[in-house]
Amino acid sequence: MQKDLPDFLQLYHCLHTSRARLFQLLQGFGGSARQVLRSSPASLRACGIDQRTAARILYRRRPEVDTDLEWADQDGNHLICYDDPAYPPLLRQISDPPILLYAKGNPDALLAPQIAIVGSRKCTPGGAQNAGDFAMQCAAAGLVVTSGLALGIDAAAHRGAVDIGGATVAVTGAGLKQVYPWRNRKLAGDILQQGALVSEFPLDAVARPANFPQRNRIISGLAIATLVVEATERSGSLITARLAAEQGREVMAVPGSIHNPQARGCHRLIRDGATLVEGVQDIAAQLDGLLDYVRQQQSAPVNARDTELDAEHRDLLESIGYDPVHCDLLVQRSGLTIDKLSSMLVTLELDDLIQSAPGGCYVRI
Repeated sequence: MQKDLPDFLQLYHCLHTSRARLFQLLQGFGGSARQVLRSSPASLRACGIDQRTAARILYRRRPEVDTDLEWADQDGNHLICYDDPAYPPLLRQISDPPILLYAKGNPDALLAPQIAIVGSRKCTPGGAQNAGDFAMQCAAAGLVVTSGLALGIDAAAHRGAVDIGGATVAVTGAGLKQVYPWRNRKLAGDILQQGALVSEFPLDAVARPANFPQRNRIISGLAIATLVVEATERSGSLITARLAAEQGREVMAVPGSIHNPQARGCHRLIRDGATLVEGVQDIAAQLDGLLDYVRQQQSAPVNARDTELDAEHRDLLESIGYDPVHCDLLVQRSGLTIDKLSSMLVTLELDDLIQSAPGGCYVRI
């Protein structure tokens, strides 16, 4: 994708509010943004693009394209497309991955095993202490600590990792030309020393309430596990925990006093099956085998059989990932008919690249 990055950015800024439409359009043209821009309005309309949007795509270069390219030319700034080798592999496996990430700082932090530590903005002093302590111990064990740069638990987790010299990733709900919230601007600068600031929103995007649930799926999607330290029953952290569970990731929670409203969300998670965490040893026990698996996946060489596949089969293989995915979702991701999809799945299964799973699902092996 990097070779036609300006073309991709043109599509992204015309369609970034509809990721599914953008994925489908790219897949309809073999994954090539350049081919999309060389097509006709009729071809785009055949892919479900209305006439006005087709005209914007083909004839009006978006000013954000040059803004993004100039930003990416600055030291420490990175544009990471969905098919870029630098794109986090665990994030690619979720059902609704961002098609573009803006990253500032060290992009390698996005590829290392991560644990998300999240919680209430209006946390207790004890909750902030716990978040910082857990983050320090996780960072000391080699995990990248991922959170949302919010006040409260998020900030305490980032600070704990920074203070021990560990890496931390902050996924923001605004564009990276601003720090949100502004009170965490020094913390954001400290994060860049070892880790990264990340956003899927355009550089000038302001923080809006609707951005944060969208951001939360990235926090949980980057991590092998999500730890909730303090949360009320209406906390946005419970959204992150729910998304983590839906993504097949571990969910953990720290219990608190029955008299503390900030603990009720954690108690609810524990009642619903989250791992109760009283110390870092509980995290280690839960993640021990999983961490080894993730590290093997990230360090394993590319399967030679993958390189023998044609582009269409490789794209389908990337859509499957290592978590079970249903055929219906693969139809949506790939834009293939069910008959063609079924035929391609048989080919991949015969090549021992995927295997069938219960419930009409498939999983990469």
